[in-house]
Amino acid sequence: MSESKSHNATANLIAKKHHTEYNKGDGADIKTKNIAVEVETPKTISDASRQLQGHKKPVYIAGTNKEAVEKALDATKNTTISVMDSRGNIVRRSTRKRK
Repeated sequence: MSESKSHNATANLIAKKHHTEYNKGDGADIKTKNIAVEVETPKTISDASRQLQGHKKPVYIAGTNKEAVEKALDATKNTTISVMDSRGNIVRRSTRKRK
């Protein structure tokens, strides 16, 4: 599956799980009143923190595959950013306070 297809499939699946829609524009891919999620492939993990800037609620990077999840875990060490797998399961929970 190409990166774009895997990104879109992951974003749509997680958005559906959170009863919202995939935002294809600027900012986080999935936004609810409680969380913001940025979906990334192994090649685009470095873009995630920029996309999540400014959100006061817990933020997540969702990897499109196992490699992306591992890279996200490494990239977010010592941060408040959480990590999800491609199914929307939380791999590491955010330390940000929930409102």
